[in-house]
Amino acid sequence: MNNATEEEPQPVYAALFGCIMALGLPLNAVSLWILLRHHSLKSPNTVFMVNLAISDLLLIISLPMRVYFYATGNWPFSSTVCNSIQRLFYANIRSSSIFITFISVDRLLAVVYPLRSRHLRTTTNAWKGAGFTWLILLVISSSVMVTLSGQPHNHTCFVPLHSGPETSVGAYFQPVLVSTMLAVNVVCTAMVLWTLRSHLSDSAKVKNKLNVMLIFVLNLLIFTVCFLPVTFTRVTGLYRLPLTCLATLNCCLDPLLYYFSFDAFWKKKDVEPS
Repeated sequence: MNNATEEEPQPVYAALFGCIMALGLPLNAVSLWILLRHHSLKSPNTVFMVNLAISDLLLIISLPMRVYFYATGNWPFSSTVCNSIQRLFYANIRSSSIFITFISVDRLLAVVYPLRSRHLRTTTNAWKGAGFTWLILLVISSSVMVTLSGQPHNHTCFVPLHSGPETSVGAYFQPVLVSTMLAVNVVCTAMVLWTLRSHLSDSAKVKNKLNVMLIFVLNLLIFTVCFLPVTFTRVTGLYRLPLTCLATLNCCLDPLLYYFSFDAFWKKKDVEPS
């Protein structure tokens, strides 16, 4: 039987995580249902969005534990449960940053290189990319879980083990990944904006150009507000909890990507919009 340790309750964070869960769960569940039912999985764009919605739902199912802990200050469960919830959080940031980048690259190819990219923008390649992403994340999470299982149980959860910055190689993995994905998104945004503004003949067939740019703006917003700050907490020693809460908010913003990506999102579309 695990010994429960009392921490100071933090009702504000319990309420914030509760609101994120209450908003994110229906948004992502409905979005996933619409994507699967009304939009063809033959579209690489849809494949990436389905995987992004699944990633967000995996994060959301871990939030009740956070709400309970911050509301009561009590963690009666095992360290394995705590570590699993933590892995879901970090896996969501990694998978979301990768799938959002896939969406940006796919939109870049569709707008800037619509003809030359046809052999690349296939459903098969999209599923291969998604499958490889989940495989790598599973290996990383499993290896971390094995490492943590050998450490003594401190009978608490969501409390940083280090008060200052960490210098291990693992602490730099997520900042490097997120920074790299952000750089790719910035390049994609610049190239698409340049094409839409300067090459009117090439972009004349692109419908809802405002929506296209909103997708890229939203991607950059999610990276800079949700992902980037929290990924540097381990190497800077910043207070982690407020940034963790902010990072979790991405599961409520991602459904906006699905809405802006499709004309008539709520209606069945057999052909992917350009």
